[in-house]
Amino acid sequence: MEKETRDRIIRMIKREVVPAMGCTEPVAVALCVAKAVETLGELPDFIELGLSGNIIKNAMGVGIPGTGMIGLPIAVALGALIGKSEYGLEVLKDVSPQALEEGRRFINDGRIRISHLPCTPSNLHIEVVARKMREDGEEDKGEAVISGSHTNFILIRKNDHILYKEEEGCASTDECDEMELSMEAVYRFATEAPLEEIEFILEAGRINKAAADTALSGDYGHSLGSTIRRHGRHLFGDTPLEHIICLTSAACDARMGGAPISVMSNSGSGNQGITCTLPVISYAEDMEADEESTTRALILSHLTSIYIKQSLGRLSALCGCVVASTGASAGLVYLMGGDFARICAAIKNMVANLTGMICDGAKPACAMKISSGVSTAVMSAMMAMNGKCVTEAEGIVAADIDRTIRNLTMIGRDAMQETDRLVLKIMVEK
Repeated sequence: MEKETRDRIIRMIKREVVPAMGCTEPVAVALCVAKAVETLGELPDFIELGLSGNIIKNAMGVGIPGTGMIGLPIAVALGALIGKSEYGLEVLKDVSPQALEEGRRFINDGRIRISHLPCTPSNLHIEVVARKMREDGEEDKGEAVISGSHTNFILIRKNDHILYKEEEGCASTDECDEMELSMEAVYRFATEAPLEEIEFILEAGRINKAAADTALSGDYGHSLGSTIRRHGRHLFGDTPLEHIICLTSAACDARMGGAPISVMSNSGSGNQGITCTLPVISYAEDMEADEESTTRALILSHLTSIYIKQSLGRLSALCGCVVASTGASAGLVYLMGGDFARICAAIKNMVANLTGMICDGAKPACAMKISSGVSTAVMSAMMAMNGKCVTEAEGIVAADIDRTIRNLTMIGRDAMQETDRLVLKIMVEK
């Protein structure tokens, strides 16, 4: 693979695999609020937000780091009070007890107004207006809009003065640099790129394993990881499968439970980053794999997930663990000594099994879905290494691996749209 192509893929990975503190949907809202308040230049009297349905769905039931609270209001309040847009998806890392108390007052004073925008250019869309009344009876406004991805600002405005507006076409130089992948290109890059060019991915293992360790020594979310570790070994045994499920679900427990920790995300999702990373890291440690094998398996897992998300989109009715655990299965096959054909077989086995798992918002119970995904990843990898692959005569699996992936993403992106609307309706009417 030519160096220019490798460099483009590396830039893509570094854009998509980044640290994030807290669930990325409420954090993206906090980021947009922080930018609007910075643009206003002072603490506003009121903050008005218009959000796409998928943002609302993924922010309703998730813990906000360091607060012991769930949902959008506290994320909005802290974004205004202590958020710094320069921190990106770690915008809330400066939260303190004093800021939390001020945030509660901000909410109780009725200074936050949230509405659902039914028609938006992207299912990831956030509009924020920060308003401040002046002594002359007029008002100043700071506005910010994020759309398309969690950190992609398309509009920043102070009163009637536009400070930034995304032009039609490429949103940024980075997005113009985006390249369409194929599974063969993913495999070639992961297996052929010089090690020194890709060893940065090991940081994902360090960060996400630290998140798991936090949960295993505490009590976050539904404590699925620690439940498996303390009470499940008589069922699972002290085995690589138990280690994979335990570590991966524990990191999700911490993140969804509001632990004040960062994780390495993938394609805008911390849970996807966890699921791409920890099964590979756990299995590599159990098998005493060398650093090069671990690095290449991690790259394969993360880049497979990025490839699938290219046609699925940032947010959809399809649970992100389906995508990320498919990437993990590819990485596991590589660590087991499998070639490209067996990696493709594992991906087909995953598509035959997990397609259709719905996303009903970010929440502590995501750890259960992740555990389902990664256990299926192990099973799919084992089948592939045993020469077994779901055939094109079965379901949506096609002979061609890229077609198989497109079939999966078409269902998640297009066919499940009505499911997405119904899920949101059920959630907001409870």
